[in-house]
Amino acid sequence: MARGPRIEAKFGTPEFHQAYVAAHATRSNKPIDTFNAVFRAFEQSSAYTSLADRTRKDYAKHLRHIETEFGDFPVSALGDRRTRGEFLAWRDRVGKTSERTADYRFAILARILAWALDRGLVTANPCKRPGRLYRGSRAEYIWREGEEAAFYANAPEHLHLALKLALWTGQRQGDLIKLPWKAYDGTHIRLAQNKTRSKAAKLQVNRVVIPVGAPLKESLDTLKAGYEAEGKELPRTILITLRGSEWTSDGFRTSWRKGCIKAGVAGLTFHDLRGTVVTRLAIAGCTVPQIATITGHSLRDVATILDAHYLARDSGLGEAAISKLETSRKCKTSRLRVRFEAPSNDGYS
Repeated sequence: MARGPRIEAKFGTPEFHQAYVAAHATRSNKPIDTFNAVFRAFEQSSAYTSLADRTRKDYAKHLRHIETEFGDFPVSALGDRRTRGEFLAWRDRVGKTSERTADYRFAILARILAWALDRGLVTANPCKRPGRLYRGSRAEYIWREGEEAAFYANAPEHLHLALKLALWTGQRQGDLIKLPWKAYDGTHIRLAQNKTRSKAAKLQVNRVVIPVGAPLKESLDTLKAGYEAEGKELPRTILITLRGSEWTSDGFRTSWRKGCIKAGVAGLTFHDLRGTVVTRLAIAGCTVPQIATITGHSLRDVATILDAHYLARDSGLGEAAISKLETSRKCKTSRLRVRFEAPSNDGYS
């Protein structure tokens, strides 16, 4: 009986599956000799299948473009020093249309090659640590009160609750459109955040408990009471489409974009609401740990957001800081005045 290569990983584990796919690919009639074969092996691995649905969909879209360019590229050429230059030249060509797209596609290619290198399917990864073409940030992209008011006034009404949920919870679009009614108990929202961690290629679950602010509570309670008054059962999710069905990611993104256009809100995305909440909480005097408790960021991520992206650009924070300084100085001056103007008890007055 023919025997295949020995697999050291424990049966049933992700490592075993990856090793099995790689071993099977090397024994098949189509050996790992081109990028196409590497891509197919990667798509069968848990590194790909464990990605969040949205991320996996993005990978598939960009992978088609990469295959068009390099599908028949020989794996044996990866060790050639000139290969890295070829890949970087391709990234530069894509970057003439969109630097962010170029960086993302190159990162996908680099990640796949890193995965293949770890499993012995290729001998080199000439795409590691390429740097970035896109240097911009969304530092200035904060929802101000004017944009918020314009959205409420002009965007379709069924999108209003999505904006309020985002501004009072600081959560991601993907988590909010899937948020079930059972997550709301009248005072708090209990949410399991889903976030893909690229290094581990796994779905990281982070549970947060968010106290519900009065404006959001009023909206949720009113909506819930409306269902009960009409004798209707609550839908599974809090956010629903105009037709009463659950949102898909693409459907919500399209409707949100149209709502922003109708409201005259330009250059801002739903994701920018998350940073907006971090900024508003900071202006309100919240500490970094308090902000992290609400939004689910790590302490380091909150500090990074505040330091590098939002605080320096928000005049409200500066005004709040000076106001606190003025209050502090007034209190200190008042204490000094009381001290020196107090009646003397030494018998000379």
